[in-house]
Amino acid sequence: MYSKSDINKLNAQFADATPADILRHFLDLYGDRIALSSSLSLEDQILTDIILKVKHNARIFTLDTGRLFPETYQLMDKTNLKYNIKIEVFFPDYKQVEFMVNQEGINLFYESVEKRKRCCHIRKIEPLNRAFQTLNAWICGLRKQQSITRKNLQLIAWDEVNNLLKINPLIHWTDEQVVEYIKTNCIPYNKLHDKGFPSIGCEPCTRAVEQGEDIRAGRWWWENPEHKECGLHKR
Repeated sequence: MYSKSDINKLNAQFADATPADILRHFLDLYGDRIALSSSLSLEDQILTDIILKVKHNARIFTLDTGRLFPETYQLMDKTNLKYNIKIEVFFPDYKQVEFMVNQEGINLFYESVEKRKRCCHIRKIEPLNRAFQTLNAWICGLRKQQSITRKNLQLIAWDEVNNLLKINPLIHWTDEQVVEYIKTNCIPYNKLHDKGFPSIGCEPCTRAVEQGEDIRAGRWWWENPEHKECGLHKR
């Protein structure tokens, strides 16, 4: 466990470090007890590229909720082929999914924030918790510019809920930096990004956004902005 003082020292230590230097340090420190939790977003595709250049057998996992876009599954295949890897995939417990759907309906999440969070918990949080059982630290592609719910994020934080060190190497990157890295390094990405989807989650909970809208406006668009987190990243 890291104290607040420890976290402050780490953030100061790596304040001017590149994502590659940050990742190299923690990958060396934690070995197979650290992994990238990838949603196959632009940021996570960038981190996949950087991580595998630093350590070719680093752990990368993703969550398959059972409601993802076809384009997301296609990207998973392309990523595996490009880097000659097998992304670890964690699925929800089918019994919990069956019970929820039979009790509340297939699209319960439209009815209330509580029901949407229940769906997110079963399809995302529970599988993520299983993945965490093998980890001491996790790498994320969170950026401050992504939404109002992420403006107070740190480069390195202690996740008290999961008792893990949480590392956000791209925390200060701008949208322009993300796009430039993707183009320059020929990183495979979800083709929905070219159709007005800056942030992509489950198919029924994601829509394209209009020009000038927040980049996460298409996620759970029927809810208020302050609710737009699935619970993977506690505030």
